[in-house]
Amino acid sequence: MSRDSASRRFPVIITLIVGLMLTIMPLPDAIEAFRPDWLALLMIFWAMQLPRTWSVGSAWVVGIVLDVSYGTLLGQHALALCVITFATVRFHLLMRVFPLSQLSATIFALLALYQFILFWVNGVAAVSAPSVAYWGPVITGTLIWPFFYIFMSGVRYRSRSGA
Repeated sequence: MSRDSASRRFPVIITLIVGLMLTIMPLPDAIEAFRPDWLALLMIFWAMQLPRTWSVGSAWVVGIVLDVSYGTLLGQHALALCVITFATVRFHLLMRVFPLSQLSATIFALLALYQFILFWVNGVAAVSAPSVAYWGPVITGTLIWPFFYIFMSGVRYRSRSGA
């Protein structure tokens, strides 16, 4: 791996580690259900910006790490992340030219699909959860997306310019 290639991957790996830490960080019970899906948001962003480098394979690895850290069914989050990452990679050229409001609506649909897949797998495995546990992350993830997108665009710009 060339030095230039490694320097381009470093910011992505760091953001994914920070996203994993934000995902498994304990929160009070009152707001636990409204924790955004940080890794899903990160995988959508990086798959949209760098689709050849960060796509379905990396989503699978991130999902397996998330499954192990949560102690859920192995492959549950990996499957959901792969599906939304595939959709992002498939339509990344279209999504990159969307205005921020339309992109936020698309993110809502992708996060809803992510939670639906988790709901479906939990239903097959007879694991029950309240409905706020599925809709809370979708709503908060959609609400923070514009700020998250602007922040991550700045991170990507600074990493590319070497500043």
